[in-house]
Order: sequence, then C-alpha cells, then structure tokens
Amino acid sequence: MPKERVLIIDDDAGWSEAISTFLELKGLEASYAGNCREAEDAWRKTRPDVAVLDYSLPDGTALTLLPKLKMIDPSIPVIILTGCGSIDLAVEAMKMGAMQFLTKPAELGSVFIVVKEALQIRRTRQRQLLDKELGTRREQDPFLGKSAAIRQLAELVQKISRFDSPILIQGETGTGKGVMARWIHQHGPRASEAFVDLNCGGLSSELLETELFGHEKGAFTGAVQTKSGLLEVAHKGTVFLDEIGDVDLQVQPKLLKVLEEKQFRHLGDTKDRRVDIRLLAATHRDIGEQIRLGKFRSDLYFRISAVPIILPALRERMEDIPILAEHLLRQLCSDLAIANVALTSGAMLALQSYSWPGNIRELRNVLERALLLRESDRLSEKDLHFDIHVESARHSTTPMKTLVECERDYIAEVLSVSGGNVNSAASTLGIPRSSLYHKIKEYGLTKASTFTTH
Repeated sequence: MPKERVLIIDDDAGWSEAISTFLELKGLEASYAGNCREAEDAWRKTRPDVAVLDYSLPDGTALTLLPKLKMIDPSIPVIILTGCGSIDLAVEAMKMGAMQFLTKPAELGSVFIVVKEALQIRRTRQRQLLDKELGTRREQDPFLGKSAAIRQLAELVQKISRFDSPILIQGETGTGKGVMARWIHQHGPRASEAFVDLNCGGLSSELLETELFGHEKGAFTGAVQTKSGLLEVAHKGTVFLDEIGDVDLQVQPKLLKVLEEKQFRHLGDTKDRRVDIRLLAATHRDIGEQIRLGKFRSDLYFRISAVPIILPALRERMEDIPILAEHLLRQLCSDLAIANVALTSGAMLALQSYSWPGNIRELRNVLERALLLRESDRLSEKDLHFDIHVESARHSTTPMKTLVECERDYIAEVLSVSGGNVNSAASTLGIPRSSLYHKIKEYGLTKASTFTTH
C-alpha cells in the first residue's frame, strides 16, 4: 500500500527536517516547502494527503496562502501551526478551510496524532463523496459455481488480488467483468479507499478526457467551473475502466502517462497533478487484433495487463447454472419485494439447454422477466422466455451476404451453367452482353478470353 504524504510548509528548515524524519519513522512520506511560492508548487506536484502549515511565512501568511491551496485541491486537510500571538488569526484560517491548529512549539508526537486524525477524516470524507456520487453497491460473488473453469479462475484471482499490479479482465459481454473488478478491489490492498468505475464504450475522446482528468473553468465552451476528474476522486484507491478497448487513440497516451508517471493535467491547465491509483481494466474485444489494426497502443496494453484474466462464457460452465439461477432468483425476489419463488426441474433443464449468448446478464434478464410474468410461486419451463432471435443469429452457419456478393455469386453460377457462353448467360440474366462483360471484369470472375459468344 502506498504511503500517505505529508507536506510541511515552514521556513524553519531545522524543524521541518525534524518533523519530516519523525513522520517517516511513523510510516508516512514527508516533504517540506519554505515559503508560499514553494508550497503552491509542491501542493500541485506532490499531491499531499495532508499539510502542516506555519501561519507566518517569509512571503505571506496562512490567510493569503490557504485560499490558493484550496483552489487547487479543496479535499486536502490543512493543519495550522501558530504562535500564541496569532491564535485568533489561526481561528480565522480554520473558517477558511483549515482543519485544526497547534500552538508552537509543537511536540513531534502531538503533530503526528493530529496528522493521523486528519488523514482518517479525509479518507472518511472521500468514501462519503464516492457513495454520494456513485451509490453504494452490495458485494457480489464472482465465483458462484462448482465447475473446473470457475474454480481455476477463483484460485488465480485470489492469488493476485492482494497485490497492487494492474489487471486486465477479458471476457464476453455479460460474463461479470464489472463484478470481478469490484471484488478484486474489495479484497486488495486499497479496499478501504475509493473504487471509481467508468464505462469507456461509446464515449467521445473529449467526454472521456474530461471525465477522467477533469477540466479548468473556461477550458472549453460550457466549462463554467472547474471539475475534478475521476482520477482525483479515486486518489489512493482503484479506477476501473470498463471497455478500455474502446478508448480513443488520442486519449491512450495520456492514460499511459498516468500509469507510468502518476501525473496528469486538467484540460485547460498547464500544471501537472499527482495521483496514486490502482488500475483495473476490462474489455470484450480482442486486444491483439485491435493492436494489429492500429486501434490500440501496444505499450498501453503491456502496461495494463501485468496480469490478464479471462472470464469463461456461461456456456462453458453449464453445471454452474443451477447455483447461479437460484442465487439470482433470491436476489431478484428481494429487489422486487416478493416472496421467494422456486424453479421447477423442467425450468432448470431448460436453462441448462440454452447456450446463453448474453451470459450471466441474459440469465438474470430471463429470470426477472419470468418473475414479472409468472402465474404461480413456481417458475416452469413455460414461464421462461429466451431471446431466440439472438440465439439464432449466433448459431447461424450461413452469414448474411451483401447485395454485391449475391450478384457476383449469381452471375458466376449462370456462367457456369451456360458453359461460359456470354450470349446465353446475358440472355438468362436479362442484361446486354456488354454489361455482362463489365460485370465479369468488375468481379474478377475469370479472364474474359475464356468465355465464348457462340
């Protein structure tokens, strides 16, 4: 787990060095600045988790510096150090956003206690902010089942989840990639921090950038105020980018910079901001094919896929369907506030006989539909309504041809039947002989010299 950062802002170099050393011995990371200008620069570059600010500095006071710092990042708590003669002014600074103040000379142990309290308050506030913006979600088990495929997956994920490496989750639509990402976060080293997810599919490069990185006021038309990006909200926690295979090529280098340098910029800003995140990503696309087509950067792929995992399709673990179906049914009954409903043996057999092109998501939809349309407290095979048109399309062995392909194949067949006689073939097709020669050349059916006119 990355260490939490403390920024000491004091012109007394000896004291700053002493408190920095003490805090580092306590497991924190410390740095210091000697004046307001250095403090602003360090605030932007190091992205501290808490700051200890001396009231009086060579080029200003806490009352002049604090508003500038809060404009850059209002979520970082500030502790004011003050002499006896400036306590009233320190209280004024607290009204402007400082969290606490200590009188000088302050004992190192006292500073450490207040810093730890400020860090805990900040973590709590960030979790509350995340809950407010994204809503709380109950934990779901991505390993429901007894199949060999799901047991092997569980063994792999349980080994890697406790580390901080980026993970790429691959699998068909509906296999539970989002559920897996949340489980990995909740069982990883950043479980007590924020989990922020964003589906990149269908987002324009401009919208994706502002969602990820945030923007400054006036950065573009409609940017009427500064907006924090999801990377900032997830600082110290986990960012989950679903459908990362759809990320625009213009955004990919900026994302790579965040992962490699842990820095990014707001749109419209010239200063780098520091961020510390763990990245989880998911896609249903073949990333290797995307790289071959020039739609995805290979360096970004290698950076996000330190540990790639592949979720099995539901049709590859049919023996898990009874466990999944009963679990989903209980969950749906709870969500819909209805008494528990059971599945008959015939219904269960029907569920296991279907190939589930939409995977677990489709299974849930079928069960929810059956619950809403049921006529009794037991769901039978007649209550299940599958998406047959999806199934048929997936299993079709004859792909649909284009109109051009149909025309080409028909002309080739008529020429074959006519023995290569252009006059006869043109008559059968109902077109002039010159038109048929043109089609033969256009479609590259064979050399014109092989055909006869009599």
